[in-house]
Amino acid sequence: MSDHDKSNVSPRGFAAMDERRRREVASLGGRIAHARGRAHRFTPEEARKAGQKGGSKISRNRKPMAELGDRGTAHEDVSETS
Repeated sequence: MSDHDKSNVSPRGFAAMDERRRREVASLGGRIAHARGRAHRFTPEEARKAGQKGGSKISRNRKPMAELGDRGTAHEDVSETS
């Protein structure tokens, strides 16, 4: 399906929900998964390895990360920076 064909399609599922509702549904799903024992919980060792893996990717090319840091937080009002 080309981009032209997609323009007439209404958003469905999560795409049709506002952010508040998406968070509610995702939170509920997480709570249910934990209650049923199906959710994955990282051990300290798994978490450490994941952090090291992510850190090594970032350290390969620091320029984009430095630029993000220079821009400041993502929560700033866009109109203030324009």
